[in-house]
Amino acid sequence: MILTEGASGGGPDSFLTVGKSKTEASTGRVIPLNKTAVAALEVHAAWYVRRFGTCRPEWFVFAFGTPLPKDPTRPITSFKTAWTKVREKAGVKGRWHDNRHTLVTELAESGAGDEVIMGIAGHVSRAMLSRYSHVRMEAKRHALDEIAARQRAADEKREQEVERQQHVEPVAQSVLVQ
Repeated sequence: MILTEGASGGGPDSFLTVGKSKTEASTGRVIPLNKTAVAALEVHAAWYVRRFGTCRPEWFVFAFGTPLPKDPTRPITSFKTAWTKVREKAGVKGRWHDNRHTLVTELAESGAGDEVIMGIAGHVSRAMLSRYSHVRMEAKRHALDEIAARQRAADEKREQEVERQQHVEPVAQSVLVQ
């Protein structure tokens, strides 16, 4: 992964480029980063520099080695140990992969379009997107409520326009009569 930071430091120009991946579609994928992600990566980079003395773009963000990273030219073989420690410390249950499902679901619930979600997640098909997205019933209900609210607003606007037109017509006719 290569972090590219814009002039604003975590602003709209910061993104991460995925290196070699399991699938060809994911390799080279560019993922925009928000300020929270940039801050977390900056903390990790500071630790990385203390550990290895430098930080090179071709090195892996999560370096190989147990119990501590030893070789930044090789990737870790599993997130399992790190995830287990973080999860236990945070008091969270779940598998590492569950985070991917959660992200895709929350992106869908936030109103992000399919193409945006697929680009961030690295999915190449809508079938895969459907497999990862588990939109909750409350989010579905909220989406339908939003549509109903827009429809009510459009109906009210049409009614107001009809009333305005009905008010204008008698005035126009009375001007003609005189």
